[in-house]
Amino acid sequence: KQISITVEADRPVEMVTDQHRIEQIFTNLIDNAINYSDVDSEIKIKIDQVDEYVHFSVSDKGIGIPKADQERIFERFYRVDKGRSRNSGGTGLGLSIVRNLIRNMNGSIYIDSEVGQGTTFHIELPLK
Repeated sequence: KQISITVEADRPVEMVTDQHRIEQIFTNLIDNAINYSDVDSEIKIKIDQVDEYVHFSVSDKGIGIPKADQERIFERFYRVDKGRSRNSGGTGLGLSIVRNLIRNMNGSIYIDSEVGQGTTFHIELPLK
C-alpha cells in the first residue's frame, strides 16, 4: 500500500515489561492502521517517557471511527464496518485483546478519531 511508518522519540525509553505483550499490542494497532488507511498514507508512532510512565501513540490518516462507535471498539467481536472487516479477515477481537493486555499491565488506552481524518490510539504503561 506504499504506507510509510515513522517512529518519533525524543530519547530512549527503557521499561521492564513482557516483550511478547508489547509486540501483540503494536502488531495489532499497526495492522489496523494499515488495513484502514489508503494507499500512499502515513502511520506515526510516538514514544515519550513522563515520570514513571511511557506514553505511546499510533496515528493513521485512515477512514476514522465515528463518534457513536468509539466507545464500543474495544468490545469483543465489535466491528465498525462489518463488510470491510469481513473482507480484510477481521474478527473484531484485536482491539479487545489490546485493551485487556494493557489493563493487565496496569496501563490505559484511549482514542482520538474523526471520520475521514484518521485515528490515534494513546497508550500509557508503567515503566515497571
